[in-house]
Amino acid sequence: MAAIQILTIEDDPAIRRGIVDALRFAGYGTLEAATGDEGLEMALSRHFDLLLLDLVLPGPDGFEILRQLRRQQPTLPVIILSARGEETDRVRGLRDGADDYVVKPFSVKELLARVEAVLRRSPQRPSDITQVTIPGGQIDLTRCEVTFADGGRVELSEREVELVRYLAVNSGRALSREEILENVWRISPKGVTTRTIDMHVARLREKLHDDSTHPAVILTVRGKGYMFAAEETPSGVPSP
Repeated sequence: MAAIQILTIEDDPAIRRGIVDALRFAGYGTLEAATGDEGLEMALSRHFDLLLLDLVLPGPDGFEILRQLRRQQPTLPVIILSARGEETDRVRGLRDGADDYVVKPFSVKELLARVEAVLRRSPQRPSDITQVTIPGGQIDLTRCEVTFADGGRVELSEREVELVRYLAVNSGRALSREEILENVWRISPKGVTTRTIDMHVARLREKLHDDSTHPAVILTVRGKGYMFAAEETPSGVPSP
């Protein structure tokens, strides 16, 4: 199983090194950035499973990075690490989409416990699933693209990758639109239209060359929702 990747954006070299060393010792894969500009670029372009984010940075601050990240990856876990422990900052960070807020100084044990807790309650995003085989092609979840036997190639958005991942993990099981909304969008379906699920599935089918009238990859289950029927078991998921 591939290690969970954690990106740390922290400008203090000693603190950053301590965090990265502790994460590696605990078995996590690590990425790191020392400035707001570098951190923002990595947050929007690299593959990782959780972000540890300082607020006070040279260049774009942590709030700006969080704001832009949430536009592209609304469900990715984020823990703010900051010496700014005022209630207004904590409230703003959580309202802007952070999953947790840890005030400096903190112990390594506390940080690792917070990381484990946030990952445990986050939507299912098995980082060991990297590729999914479909009729006539292959979906690479790490590269966010589909390659076809005829040499064609199509890019997928982050949301489409998360949708494929959740469907593939639950391959062979009918998933309601409400379940998909909760676990991929992280939105309560109560009082919310699920039409957005149908629209995303339609666009995804088009990219996968999956005929909407006779789909072979994402099946429509009447009265329920959708079911993934990949040609083979997705990489990293054991066969039943």
